[in-house]
Amino acid sequence: MNYIRKGSHPILQEQIYINEDGSRLPVLVFPALNAAGFVQHCFTTRLGGVSDGYLGTLNLSFTRGDDPVNVHENFKRVGAVFGKGEEDFVLTCQEHHTNVRRVSREDAGAGVTKPLLWTDVDGLITDEPGIILGTFFADCVPLMFVDPVHRAIGASHSGWRGTAARMGAVTLKRMHEEFGTEPEDVLCAIGPSICREHYEVSDEVADCFRKEFPAHVQEILEDKHNGHAQLNLWEACRITLLEAGGLPRNIFVTDICTCCNPELLFSHRASRGRRGNFGGFIMIKDEKSAQEH
Repeated sequence: MNYIRKGSHPILQEQIYINEDGSRLPVLVFPALNAAGFVQHCFTTRLGGVSDGYLGTLNLSFTRGDDPVNVHENFKRVGAVFGKGEEDFVLTCQEHHTNVRRVSREDAGAGVTKPLLWTDVDGLITDEPGIILGTFFADCVPLMFVDPVHRAIGASHSGWRGTAARMGAVTLKRMHEEFGTEPEDVLCAIGPSICREHYEVSDEVADCFRKEFPAHVQEILEDKHNGHAQLNLWEACRITLLEAGGLPRNIFVTDICTCCNPELLFSHRASRGRRGNFGGFIMIKDEKSAQEH
């Protein structure tokens, strides 16, 4: 698969799984996260599912006009990557806030096989094995967190509002409160999302980032001749993680842009809103999954 990458050396690697019908399901992984040994994670693409048309094929949203039968089948296929079923997912209810919820085995299936009991939750954390944390994207930034000391994980959705409100720092703080996590121990990943070259923002959004990141304006904003600016969400998220106590060597930034790769990843901007969602998924291995992987 030929992705347009932003770096000369791949940060993300592709893995191919085979569905029960013999079709291919490609996913993207950060080797640095899996190297922790006790976690499994992936970012799906738009390939390997059963959805049709502009939702084709691996749409993971129940709210974008897809047949629920298709979405359930797509979740089954992603679950198989982890050696799990639909009943093992726990999903966010993303509304561009910075609320982070600790979840447990009691929550398993939430958003897929049973209704969500929460709203306004853009981040999930857990220290329990065998449940798959799921977040969803089509240009916004996926954030993943692995604490190898306390064997805890987190997954968050960070759009421009969440990035301005430092979603990465909020997630690390919640992990510290719940598990004793120290930021300097955490492996942090900034996943596939829109790059600066394709993310032109309004004056209002640019001014928000000038206000929230006054010492880093040159790093995250590039002014354009039309009075607008190009916003670098990746760098803003990286700066947030560093300021929260993360170590540079433990922060891994994507080299793949959604808008540069609309045939392979859902992009709201590239499709002008006619799209599905891809997912970011992470799980602490239980005894069964550890044996299989």
